[in-house]
Amino acid sequence: MRKVAIVRIYSSKNDTIITATDISGAETLSWSSGGSMVDADREEGKAYAAMQAAAKVANDLKNLGIEAVIIKMRAPGGNRSKIPGPGANAAVRIISRAGLKILRIEDVTPIPTDTIRRKGGRRGRRV
Repeated sequence: MRKVAIVRIYSSKNDTIITATDISGAETLSWSSGGSMVDADREEGKAYAAMQAAAKVANDLKNLGIEAVIIKMRAPGGNRSKIPGPGANAAVRIISRAGLKILRIEDVTPIPTDTIRRKGGRRGRRV
């Protein structure tokens, strides 16, 4: 039987967080973020930082003997952006290149079924 893990990728425009868990989701196998890979705050959300984070997670999974992964991608969602940031695709590409077999890619972004109010108040954010 093939050893499978779940890789959760949260990608906003400001950061990318990658968490690998076992199939039940109870035990974290590896974790990394774009912010832990680069020094400058402005670089956290970029594709390069996500690639470095994904390479670290993929390497950890290979060392644990994991052969295949299920990827669950998430954007901020809710009343914020429903589109994943620039690091999401880069992270998936690196995980694939590391030799891990991708079984499935799911989008698990939370979508509101009714409206919820955006932050900023009735007149919006005043600068």
